[in-house]
Parts: sequence; structure tokens; C-alpha cells
Amino acid sequence: MSSNETGFLGVTPPISVASSTERERENTVSLMEELRRQNTFETEEESRRREIVLGRVAALVKRFVKEVSLSKGLSEAASNAAGGKIFTFGSYRLGVHGPGSDIDTVCVVPKHVTREDYFTVFEPMLRATDGVTEVTSIPTAFVPMIGAKILNISLDLLVAPLGMSSIPDDLSLKDNNVLKNLEESVVRSVNGTRLTDELLRLVPNVQVFRDALRCIKLWAQRKAIYSNVNGYLGGVAWAMLVARICQLYPNAVAGAIVQRFFTIMSKWPWPDPVLLKQIEDGPLQVRVWNPKLYPSDRAHRMPIITPNYPSMCSTHNVSASTMTVLTDEIQKGADTVNKVVAGTATWAELFSKHDFFHKYRNYIQVIALARDSQQQSKWAGTVESRLRHLIMKLEYVDNLKLAQPFVKGFSRVVRCASEDEARAALRGNFPSAPDAEGAEDDPANADAPHKKPGDVGPRRLDVSFSITEFVKMVKAESFDDATMGIVLKHIRGTALPDYVFDLGEREAKASNKRSSKRTLEDGGNTPNKKPRYVSRCGYCVPPSFTHIFYARLSPVS
Repeated sequence: MSSNETGFLGVTPPISVASSTERERENTVSLMEELRRQNTFETEEESRRREIVLGRVAALVKRFVKEVSLSKGLSEAASNAAGGKIFTFGSYRLGVHGPGSDIDTVCVVPKHVTREDYFTVFEPMLRATDGVTEVTSIPTAFVPMIGAKILNISLDLLVAPLGMSSIPDDLSLKDNNVLKNLEESVVRSVNGTRLTDELLRLVPNVQVFRDALRCIKLWAQRKAIYSNVNGYLGGVAWAMLVARICQLYPNAVAGAIVQRFFTIMSKWPWPDPVLLKQIEDGPLQVRVWNPKLYPSDRAHRMPIITPNYPSMCSTHNVSASTMTVLTDEIQKGADTVNKVVAGTATWAELFSKHDFFHKYRNYIQVIALARDSQQQSKWAGTVESRLRHLIMKLEYVDNLKLAQPFVKGFSRVVRCASEDEARAALRGNFPSAPDAEGAEDDPANADAPHKKPGDVGPRRLDVSFSITEFVKMVKAESFDDATMGIVLKHIRGTALPDYVFDLGEREAKASNKRSSKRTLEDGGNTPNKKPRYVSRCGYCVPPSFTHIFYARLSPVS
């Protein structure tokens, strides 16, 4: 651990160096008990399997480098010495992974081993490895990767050819010079590990940081705001926010860090950036985040800046709508935690499930389809990675205040009895309509959410231009009209398919709504006001947008 010349970690002195109170320590004990009840810790057996899997991957990378080296004319001795090493990053490296979490891994290889070698040589070797059940490659991704499942442990495997003739076993990625002469995608791959290691170096107490981050991760996941690709905050951004609070209260226990996280972040003066250390210069001719120099950096709404060189904004995907959702949820979290501290609420209440599928009248269902599972995985990933552009386009629509994306898709299979049915399904005409239960409307004609008492008739939202432009954008990327499809449909909240709800959830909500309706009708204070009108004008919120409803087309002969 290192600190600056004044003895503290971070860009400002701590707010308090006092130790936590007995009450804060008690709250921490109850928080950790709740996290265990919520199943956020993996078993010892799963931990052992992760170690076995990483050992197999490490050995495979060395074998892969040797095979490629021999094929390119290196001697047996030079091929053996070429090395190859894996580094982990993300939640596993931070020590906050839970049951079923992926392991983010980067395979570091010497300069003569190319990305093409990775996908043509390493991928087949991986498929043939004992215990491997799934392999999916995405060579054209922003950060090219191979996804795999080994012994039921999921891995995201990146590749990073460094500017070195061999990779020693004791290689460290901390030195900025390791980034010299690397392609931009390789820099991104290597910086996953460099960022994670720098984060751990910049917190005063690693265990307190991990315990507090587990809490914030679970809360963000339950509230459906844990997703960088959809314009919320990803794992790295949440980790940096928690790390900053740890710097400001270096001697606090985890429960106190969580309380102060919500207190401080609910009042944070965005777009002031969150920094863990001063931005530094380095050896590369690359852009470092600088809002004084770059207009695009000034446009970032919630800048959270990576501490490793080259410093970048980890939250450039945040839009006006997702920022509104984030700040609202953080404020609600602050209110709940204050009640926990006061003894009028429990930690379990902080982790209550989101109400996304109950809170809006109008939704847009995005359905990505393909004829086989491998093509479906890539096509759905493309659509998912572009959904934030749909949200930003919708934010320009008149009469629409908020477009809230959901953070995950739902996998569905459409069974077709004939080729005609298969072609129709790709256009959204399903044989049994499994993904579209209930009434649907043209997405260009949704009820607007802005009706106020006294308005005559419902306003209409015209979102057709935004949707047309979005479909054009995603179809411009390797779209095959014969084997792929994309359909966007307006769907009422009352007609959402059952599979978006937990068992019994929809019925419980409906029962609560009926109870509320009877209260309005029987209250006696507003005899001439219909409950439907009160609900529509007093509590109606903007249309929202579900994530991809994955549908795989499987023609049946």
C-alpha cells in the first residue's frame, strides 16, 4: 500500500480517521449475517474448483504459446521459454465474487502470438480440454474474447500479446511501460488487471472494502442498476465509489462505510468526478480523461475515473435517463440505510427486489432472433451492446421524460413446424406468440406519461423515428435477413409475459393494487374521482424499455 506525501490515500484528506462506534460494529455483524443469508459467498468446494480451472487454463496457455512458437519456426528451447501467463481481474480478483460468478481472465502472450492465433489455435485447444462444456468466441467485440465454461465455472478469456519475445512467470503488469507499442484493444485487455490491482492498493483496509462492496453490489443488482453496457454503473465503477468512501473513512468498519456511501453519493455534486488519485501522465500517445481539453469528456454526466494509467471515464455510457434512475435509487438506499441505523428497518429491506415490471404502463419489448444458438448469442450480444443508443434516441422524443432500460434478457425458444413459420417468426409473427402474451400496440402510439389534471384526452408518443434509426444501426452490423431478426413491440404493463416475474410476484402485486383501489373508492373524501383517473394522473410514470427478450429460432422438421 502506498499513500501520497501527506500520509493519506486519495486526492483529499480523510473526512474522519476515528474508529467506528460499538453500534456501527453491531450493524456490520448484522450486515454480514444478512449477506450470508442472501447467498453472496461461494462454498469452499466451488472455490477449489475455481483454482483447478485456473490451473488448467494457465497450463493450456503455455501449451498454446509453445505450439504457435514451434509453428513459426522457433526452436524447441525458445518455444518452451516463450512462456505465457494468465491474470485475473474484476470481481474474482477483487475478492467479491459470489456463487456462479464469471472469472474475468486475460491470457498474456509474447508478441509473435497474434489474436488470429488465439481464435484459430487456442479456441480448438480449449474446446478439447477436459471439463469444458461451452465455448463461445467473439473475435469482433470491443474487447475480443472467448467465453467458456469449465467444470461449471464460467470464464471470460481475453488475449493480450505484449511487446516481448517471452513472458516470464514473474511478470508484473504494474509498470506503465508494459503498454508501449500495443494495440488499443490489447491495452484495454491488460488494463482490466492493472485497474483491479491499483484499486486494491488504494484502499486503506482491503477486507473492509470487500465487505462493503459485496453489500453495494448486491443492492445494485437487486435494484437492476448494475450494468455498464445499458448505461448504469458496472462492477468497476461501483468498486471505485466504495473505494473512495473507504479513503475518506480509513478506520471505519464495513457497515459504517455502507451508510456513508449512501449519504455521500446521494449528495455528490455531479458532474464533479470521483477520483481515487491524481491523474498521471505516461509513455503512450493516448488520450487521458481531461474535460478541460476534450468536449466529449465534459459531456460525461457521472464521471468515475480509473486510477491506473491511462485514466479513463468508466461511466461514459450513463445517459440522462439512467442517471435519473441511479440517483433516485441511491437516495432511496440512503433513506433505507438511515432507518437500519436507527433500528426501524433491517438490512434485508435494502436488498428488496426492483419493481421495474410493475412501475410503468408502457414498455417496448426488444426481441432478437436467430436460427441457431451460436449465431443467436452473437446477434443478441450485438443488439444488447447497442440498446443504450436506443435509450439516448428516445430521450429526444417530445413528451417522454424517461426511458429506463432493463439490465438483462430472457432466453426464449420459438419452435416452428415449417420453413414458412420460421421465416414469419424472424419477422415477429410467432406460431404460438410465446414472447408476447396479451395485447400489443404499435410502439409509435404509446400513451404519453405527462397527462395532468385538466388535460383533455391522452397525449401520444411518437417513437417510430427512434426505433427505425435503432433498427438501422444494429442491422448495419453483419445482419443476415434470412437467418436473423429484430422486432420491437409496444406492450402494456398489464400484458407483460409471466416469465419476467418471480413465482407468485405478479399475483401479489395485483392483490395489493386491488386493496389500494378499494381504499380510494371507499375513502369518502373524493367521491367523484375515479381510481383509474387518480392512478393515471397522480402516479403514472414514463414508458420504460425492457432488455432483449432473447428468442432462438429452432425449426422443427
